[in-house]
Amino acid sequence: MFTHLGRFTHRRRWWVIAGSAVFAVLAAVWGTGLFTQVSDGGFVDPDAESTRADELITDELDTATPDVVVIYRDAGGTPRDGDVIAEDGAFAEAVTDQLDALPSAPVEDVTHFWDMDPEDLTRYALISDDGRATYAAITLRGSGEEERTESYAELVGHLEDQRDALADADVTVRIGGAAAMMSEMSEQAERDVIVAELVSLPLLLLFLVIIFGGLVAASMPLLLAVLAILGSLTALHALALVTDISVFAVNVATILGLGLAIDYGLFIVSRFREELARRGSVEEALPVTVATAGRTVAFSGVAVLIAFCGLLFFPQAIMRSIGLGGIAVVLFDMVAALVVLPAILAVVGHRVNALRIPGLRRRRARESETGGWHRLARTVMRRPFVSLILVAVVLATFGAPLLGLKPGITDQRYLPPDDDTRVVAEMMDEDFPGGTGTIDVVVTGDVSDDALEDYAERLDSLEAAAQVDLRSPANGDVAHLVVSFTGEIDDDETTALVTEVRETTPPEGADEVLAGGMAAASVDNLDAILEALPWTILVVVSATLVFLFMAFGSVILPVKAVLMGVLSLAASLGVVVWGFQEGALATLLGFDAVGTTDPTYLVIIVVAAFGLAMDYELFLLSRVREEYLATGDNTQSVAVGLQRTGHIITSAALLLVIVLVSMGTSAIVFLKIMGIGLAAAIVIDATLVRAILVPAAMRLMGRANWWLPGWLRWLHDRIGVTETEEATPAGPNSRATGEDARSRTTELVGGPPGDA
Repeated sequence: MFTHLGRFTHRRRWWVIAGSAVFAVLAAVWGTGLFTQVSDGGFVDPDAESTRADELITDELDTATPDVVVIYRDAGGTPRDGDVIAEDGAFAEAVTDQLDALPSAPVEDVTHFWDMDPEDLTRYALISDDGRATYAAITLRGSGEEERTESYAELVGHLEDQRDALADADVTVRIGGAAAMMSEMSEQAERDVIVAELVSLPLLLLFLVIIFGGLVAASMPLLLAVLAILGSLTALHALALVTDISVFAVNVATILGLGLAIDYGLFIVSRFREELARRGSVEEALPVTVATAGRTVAFSGVAVLIAFCGLLFFPQAIMRSIGLGGIAVVLFDMVAALVVLPAILAVVGHRVNALRIPGLRRRRARESETGGWHRLARTVMRRPFVSLILVAVVLATFGAPLLGLKPGITDQRYLPPDDDTRVVAEMMDEDFPGGTGTIDVVVTGDVSDDALEDYAERLDSLEAAAQVDLRSPANGDVAHLVVSFTGEIDDDETTALVTEVRETTPPEGADEVLAGGMAAASVDNLDAILEALPWTILVVVSATLVFLFMAFGSVILPVKAVLMGVLSLAASLGVVVWGFQEGALATLLGFDAVGTTDPTYLVIIVVAAFGLAMDYELFLLSRVREEYLATGDNTQSVAVGLQRTGHIITSAALLLVIVLVSMGTSAIVFLKIMGIGLAAAIVIDATLVRAILVPAAMRLMGRANWWLPGWLRWLHDRIGVTETEEATPAGPNSRATGEDARSRTTELVGGPPGDA
């Protein structure tokens, strides 16, 4: 199949290139329209108890948490003796004039000090402890997320226009609240990803030129990346018309699309140059390139696809969106690598080696069975037990901090310290009376006032509860109580309080009692992940094992690949906990350690890193298997396979790490976590695992690596994918013809376990 595809792209190269150009133009126009269709939420389970509680408060009561909080501080005044702010004066006039002028289109309700009844003592909760600041709570119009996003943008535009006028009156303004936090995270993420790509692209081109020794070959993977990213944006835009797509999925998809495209482009261009040097003819070299490197890219892409499918089991929109985005970008990476890139290579031909940079020695095709990677493999395989133990100790050391994982939730703490949204949240906690976190308790049913008061007293008696307020008495069938607490929303005491509130006996007559708010959402988010995780692991691991069996015709190799992937992942997650939760990388990367880790990002790292680990596993073992079918020598096959792919895997890993580290420079902590976490996983996998652990394990298992029972061999003959005759290298340096290799398959793969 892959040989025929290579021949087809060679014969129809101009048609393929013309079609790709038309698609790229259309995708650039329509695909980029995705950015107006994405959402900036999706961090919580839409079916969780906390979500249903928040929806009831919003729909049935008028006590919902405001969308926007605007803090006004009298910068030119002096601290007052108490908590009483002037009823009139320059500060009061400046603030009320702006609030009265708020446009009605985006604003549904505004609550501020001067708008409340002077007899209502609760209004003094809107005044800071030093009497120099006040805040306005604003609720936006709109029932859908898109409408509310538009309302927020219009409101912020108006407030920003008034900043200078208020500054002239010595009044400072800071804008925060839930809507502001999500909007700022979304906008900052978009800016940071653009900066990351602008920074990484020149570096990628530089390293590609060094790797290939010339500009023409170096430009191929980057061209592939552009096509893949445009294609994934087009696919996501289409999906956004029927389901919610998070803006953060777009960020991750573009970064991964760039990295994977460079991986695949590097692999195919390297093999094409090798085959071109061996065969001399583009017409002969291209089918072999697609049948060997192309087959590996296809299998690698499917392995990554399987991993990203695991994210579809989670209820959080951000995870499902990243799953869909990953699937889309991998599909387009594969199509571009298997169809478009071969067509371009067919046109370029021998000029792929043109525009060499003076001073850079042209890389020769690695036909030799000796070299640095070969010597490393031989050294490792001489003492495989020692190598395994040493690497296991290193991986265990890296993974140890994972034992101290403290789950948390994403909030304003993930923003830069000087961001308005974060500053507002901190000021609300520190500078205003009652500045504590809250758990919203919603009671539905026919509940009497006495029963509600008794229930409130029982909640107030909980050890971690600071105060309980009955904000809304029985109103029809819904009542709202607020349980205040001190501390962070995701620390151990708060998590225990959420559990105790939910376990407290409901008031008499209640149909349902729901606990909501950010603290409850943190608990529900972890529960949703833990509920979906076993299914994800079962499906992804099972599908990967079956797929690797189809690729390699072995029972042992798929199990080995999965186990080593797990070891690599544990080590990289330990690095994340050590660097971000414990703050070891805080000074280097410029962030404040939160003290917890949102498990959402760990799941995303696990899925993406597992797919990439299988990606590199296929790169290596495809060449090892090719050599083993030709020679039957297990040890030599491993050494030659590493020699011929070690430089490609290392180069691909280096280039992808550049992209991910640039993502790790984001101002938002969760983008840092995903960028650095994935980079750590790739470095560990491409060095310790691929270069040491795999050769050592394969040396110990010997011929058992390729063991296949008779009944499974029958199954593999029917569903497996094996290289065709054209897929086996020919020429003076070949070790066997394709027919010879196929004739040896039963003998080498089907025999009893042993060492070659």
